[in-house]
Amino acid sequence: MEPSLAACTAFHGSRQVAIGTCVEVALAVRALLRRQAHATVLIFDDDSGRQIDFDLRGSEADVVGRLSRSDHDDAAKARQPGRPKLGVVAREVTLLPRHWDWLALQPGGASAALRRLVEAARGANASADIARRSQAAADRFMMAMAGNLPHYEEAARALYAGERERFWKMTQSWPADVCAHARRLAAGAFSNRNALHA
Repeated sequence: MEPSLAACTAFHGSRQVAIGTCVEVALAVRALLRRQAHATVLIFDDDSGRQIDFDLRGSEADVVGRLSRSDHDDAAKARQPGRPKLGVVAREVTLLPRHWDWLALQPGGASAALRRLVEAARGANASADIARRSQAAADRFMMAMAGNLPHYEEAARALYAGERERFWKMTQSWPADVCAHARRLAAGAFSNRNALHA
């Protein structure tokens, strides 16, 4: 099983110490902690901005093995119900009777009709979805790493208002690595700004 390709970033204080796949970052953090046992390191998922933790016990092979198994277990859980080869997941959907009546008349049945509707909505809203994900990821990271820094609240307001220049101005006094990472996570919010207000 190939190791995780998810991107994440690790910080020791306000200094970025690693960026890359989960495996690369986990191994870099493990090496840092072997040199500085009491170092406080925060690791962030670059897609969501959420903090994540890795089990760094044992050898490098143990760490890589756990991360690989975790990816395999997650993929297996996602495939349990439904049609495993397609990755279909069965979940409950609550609709009004008139919605079920309409779905029953659609070619391929209710599931096929719902999949078509979701794909059409995803295509129509792709830019707005990217902007919202970027805003949420940047906001989570900023809250953890810059919540006590000058201009944090103004930067957050600029992020959600889609005001790139003001966001840049409010973050410029932050530590260089924190500033750069916040701007990187927020980039999609500004490049897709019009989609959010359409």
